[in-house]
Amino acid sequence: MNQDMDDFVTPACELLGLGEPTHKEPAFGWARNELFVRLVADRGFRSIALETDRVAAFAVDAYVREGVGTLESVMAEGFTHGFGELAPNRRLVAWMREFNRERPPGERLAFHGFDIPTETTSAPSPRRYLEDTRDYLGLDLDLAGVAGEDERWSRTEAVTDPEQSPGGTVEAARLRCIADDLLLQLHMRAPELIESTSIAEWFAARARLAAGIGLLRYHAQSAVRGLTQSARIGTLSGVRDALMAQNLLDIREIEARRGPTLLFTHNLHAQRNPSAWALGELDCRWTGAGRIVGTLLGERYAFVAGSLGRSAAIGLAEPASGTYESHLQRSSGTWELTSAALPAEARTRTDTVPRQGYFPLDRETVDGAVALLHIADGSAVPAGG
Repeated sequence: MNQDMDDFVTPACELLGLGEPTHKEPAFGWARNELFVRLVADRGFRSIALETDRVAAFAVDAYVREGVGTLESVMAEGFTHGFGELAPNRRLVAWMREFNRERPPGERLAFHGFDIPTETTSAPSPRRYLEDTRDYLGLDLDLAGVAGEDERWSRTEAVTDPEQSPGGTVEAARLRCIADDLLLQLHMRAPELIESTSIAEWFAARARLAAGIGLLRYHAQSAVRGLTQSARIGTLSGVRDALMAQNLLDIREIEARRGPTLLFTHNLHAQRNPSAWALGELDCRWTGAGRIVGTLLGERYAFVAGSLGRSAAIGLAEPASGTYESHLQRSSGTWELTSAALPAEARTRTDTVPRQGYFPLDRETVDGAVALLHIADGSAVPAGG
C-alpha cells in the first residue's frame, strides 16, 4: 500500500464500498481479505457485506458467529451466484470463524449478503419468503394456493417475456397486498415478537419479508410491456440495485452500534456515478446501489474503485499508454491503495472483450472514488492470505 487508510477511512465513514472491475480475477478477493483484516484490527470494522443473497447468507453468519453447520455446508448453501466456489470467499469465512471463536458475542465479526436472489433473466417465487414471515407471526394463511407452482415464477420466460410473466397477474397483486399486511403486522407486534424471540430474529424476519416483497417488485417490472430490450434490462438492473441499497441501509441499521461495515462488490454496484452496460445493440443504464446509498449517507459512505492492469485469469494484456490503468501500473506485482487523482488527459482503455466481464475505469467512476485499489498483475497477488 502506498496510501494510509486514514486518507479515506475517515471517522465519519461507516460503510466502505470496495469495488472490483470484474468478478473473474481472484486477486481482488485475496486483496479484500487482507484489507478487511487491517480494517478489523485498526479501524474497528465488525462486519462485511458481499454480493450474495441476503437471506442465504444468514447460514454463513450463523457459522462464523456461532459455529452452526460446517464450512462445507455454508459455502454450498450460504452463497448464491456461484460465489461459494471462490477460494478467497472460503478463506474469508474460515478466518472469520477463527477470529470469533474465543470472543464474546458483541465483539464477533458478522457476515452479510446484500443482494437479492435473482439473476438478470431469472427470479424465484416469493412464496417461501412470505411463508417464513407468516410462520414467524403465527398466522394461518394459504400462500401456496395464491402463488401457484414455483416453476411459473422461476423459469426464464417469466422474466424475459412479459406475456408469460406472473408479475402482472391478479394473484401477484393479491400477494403484494398480503405482503404489505405482513409488514404492518411485523411492526405493530414488534414489542411482543422481540420479547418472545429476539431482536436478531425480528430483523431476520423483516429481511426475509423484504426479499419476498423485492421479488414481487422484480416480477412486476418483468411484466411491463412495450419496452426495448435495453430499457427492460436496464430497468430490471435498477430494481435489483435499489433493493441492494435497501438491504445495505438495513444492514447498517443493525450494525450501527458495533462498528463500520466493509462492502465488497462489482464497481457497477458500488460506484457513486450512474451505472451502464453496453453489449452489441444493448445499451443499458441505471442507478446503482452505491449511488443510492452514497446520496443518502453522504460522507458516511466512501467508495474505493477496483482497477486491474493485466490478468492471465481473464486474458487481459498490459494496458495501452495513456489509459487510466497505465498510469497506475507499478513495478511491484502486488496490490496497492492509491490516490484517485489521475491526469485529466487519461482515457478509458478499449482492449477488453465481453467474456472478461471487465469494466475499465472511466472519468466519472474515478472522480467519485476516494481511492483506487489497483492490481498491476493479478497472477502476482499471493493466494491464501
